[in-house]
Amino acid sequence: MFPFSFEWLWDAGHIVFHGGLWYALNIIGIGMTYCIIKAVIDTSKGKGGHGHH
Repeated sequence: MFPFSFEWLWDAGHIVFHGGLWYALNIIGIGMTYCIIKAVIDTSKGKGGHGHH
């Protein structure tokens, strides 16, 4: 039941499902990457945290 299996048929249902799946995974991945990079940059600049009132 994997795309590299010989029994796999690329019909419209598979194309739509996998297109939506990879679109959603890309959006989540890009968002998480942005948040991680922003956290690293803010931490290195000393912007983050609740210390030093």
